[in-house]
Amino acid sequence: MVHKFKLNGLNIVLDSNSGGVHAVDDLIYDLLDNVEPPFDAECPQRVLEKLSKSYDEADIKECYNEIVELYNEKILFSEDDYEKYAKLKVASPIKAMCLNIAHDCNLRCEYCFAKTGDFGGGRKLMTFETGKKAIDFLLERSGDRQNLELDFFGGEPLMNFDVVKQIVEYARKREKEYGKNFRFTITTNGILLTDDKIDFINKEMSNVVLSIDGRKEVNDRMRKRCDGTGSYDQIIKNFKKLVSLRDKDKDWYVRGTYTKYNLDFAEDVMSLYNEGFDQISVEPVMADPKEPYAITEGDLPRIFKEYETLSKKMQELRDQGKFCNFFHFMIDLDQGPCAVKRLRGCGCGNDYVAVTPDGDIFPCHQFVGIDKFKMGNLDEGTFNNDIKEYFSQAHIYNKPECKKCWAKFYCSGGCNANNYNYAGDIHNAYKLSCQIQKKRLECAIMLKVIKMLEE
Repeated sequence: MVHKFKLNGLNIVLDSNSGGVHAVDDLIYDLLDNVEPPFDAECPQRVLEKLSKSYDEADIKECYNEIVELYNEKILFSEDDYEKYAKLKVASPIKAMCLNIAHDCNLRCEYCFAKTGDFGGGRKLMTFETGKKAIDFLLERSGDRQNLELDFFGGEPLMNFDVVKQIVEYARKREKEYGKNFRFTITTNGILLTDDKIDFINKEMSNVVLSIDGRKEVNDRMRKRCDGTGSYDQIIKNFKKLVSLRDKDKDWYVRGTYTKYNLDFAEDVMSLYNEGFDQISVEPVMADPKEPYAITEGDLPRIFKEYETLSKKMQELRDQGKFCNFFHFMIDLDQGPCAVKRLRGCGCGNDYVAVTPDGDIFPCHQFVGIDKFKMGNLDEGTFNNDIKEYFSQAHIYNKPECKKCWAKFYCSGGCNANNYNYAGDIHNAYKLSCQIQKKRLECAIMLKVIKMLEE
């Protein structure tokens, strides 16, 4: 499958199956609209007649031969040979867990998918006993996986920070017994950060996700405190302190959300960069289109233009010898992760689960509260392997729209929760999200091409 596009003055051709990327001239770009395997020994007469109005016939023949050569080298019009991996019954231990340590929050973000923190089930905090059971569950079901991941999530996990510390201590003790290694992450809005909390987080958390939406006026419009006041001034100060004290070998990033109210989100990315943050993710809100802040298909042209603007800003920084890592422009053109990962994405419900304060187990944090996807309960000692099997088969070849999409190996079928919530089934592609993802991929590929050309 070949995908081609024009961006930033470049003609770019992606061979989806091989991952081959080519920057081509206008002739090859146009010629690719008129040829496909199986190729004739010589350029077909119909193609010569059609393109000779704009190009020299000898040049057309030469470019045709180049395309055939690339095809023979299996880097253009290459075959999809990954479906065989999708059919493999690979035992997948559970290696990662999202621990909803607090179904409560000290912010009332208007777009919160967790219904301002309680996931619609009432405000509550996880006990240490439930946290211990979650650790034991993960250890026992992790099979031969040595490295395990645990994300402290909410609501706002700092509202239950004493239990966070107890769980970390317990996990560190038990990992030695099992010969495992825990990698902890915490996601926080930063309101409750103190020096002691920062010290503990920077010592124990391999990654920290810092929630902020960008410019002060943008952030404070959507991310309000319980009393209706803005949160920006407090969290920007706390985040700067945490990052300044964090070891260079430990990960972190600021993570924002853009809505219909800030479709000029490139300015929010640059605002965060100018505040000293160079690890940035700003993602589109996913919401009922009836919500006033929701993004709809009518916003897509504006969003596409903004990603192009942002990609140019990233290139300008690079040209100046500066660095900014915008997460959605990260892309590996050398095949990326392993085949199974490329086909199944995040692994929710299969090698990744979420646990609530009540000990309920769900495929991921975004499925929490959807009873049909409740996988079990820690107190009851139950776990539904049929649901696990169902999610293990949620790969791109079982998603009709994904199977024929050029971007399938880069988005891995999209977010299962978004597909379910907005397209009715985890196997249905949520088209709004897909279109945004594909535009981001084009911008990311374009930046890679420029870098390759410079080298």
